[in-house]
Amino acid sequence: MSERKVLNKYFPPDFDPSLIPRRRQPKNSQQVVRLMAPFSMRCNTCGEYIYKGKKFNARKETVEGEDYYGIKIFRFYIKCTLCSAEITFKTDPKNTDYAAEHGASRNFEPWREEKAVEEEDRLAKLEEEENNPMKALENRTVDSKREMDILDALQDIRARNARNERIGQSVDLLERLHMEEIETEEDRERRRAEEEDEKLVREVFAKVPASGSSAPAGASPAQVGDTTTKVITVKRKAGAEEPDLQSLLPDSARALLSVKTSIGAPAPKRKKVEGKSALGIKLKGKAKVIT
Repeated sequence: MSERKVLNKYFPPDFDPSLIPRRRQPKNSQQVVRLMAPFSMRCNTCGEYIYKGKKFNARKETVEGEDYYGIKIFRFYIKCTLCSAEITFKTDPKNTDYAAEHGASRNFEPWREEKAVEEEDRLAKLEEEENNPMKALENRTVDSKREMDILDALQDIRARNARNERIGQSVDLLERLHMEEIETEEDRERRRAEEEDEKLVREVFAKVPASGSSAPAGASPAQVGDTTTKVITVKRKAGAEEPDLQSLLPDSARALLSVKTSIGAPAPKRKKVEGKSALGIKLKGKAKVIT
């Protein structure tokens, strides 16, 4: 049993394709094709409207004796969806469109009318220029003036865009410089605070070499420079007395403390005196009953 889906058929060795009889078909036979209505139309028999894009099973044939520069023109037959009247239309290669032929009339389309009016005006203008040289000169002058106006407007737009771009770059530069100034001020303030802290630390603490870390006897100066001595940080004393606390504070803290001392300490609160004791009344406790 052979396979159901095969791509290669068996041909016997004595097969001669020229012996197969050929069917004779009419020269202009019609084909059934599936298409959509290329434009909106109205049936002339029943008045039914057929919108663009409606699908039909149409018959297609080649129009005899008509062509456009060697391009064939095709005719299509469809039936009205309401009364089943036959409607025909054919291709229009000249305008790259379709033309209604029989059984229906094409609906009004304003954009097609505008194109037709523009084409008529252009042809009339060309004909007038051929017959009247002065009119042709005037038309060329008007066209050149219109082109110059367009070029001037384009140049103005370019100049405005360039000016806006320069202004934007200058604004960005000013903002960048302002940010750099702010950053430099912040760095200056931070550096000043660090210097004050270091100065305060140097006033309070001192570094001295640790005991037993001196250079060995008989060592050369180079060896003394190479050896690393241990250093200990100790709190410095001003003679036999400790330094004053305010002398160790920065200037901003001293100013704040001076402001607080000038305000003064709040008045001490008075103790609340109970009312009964203030009047000299004494309460006696209840006597305990001994059972």
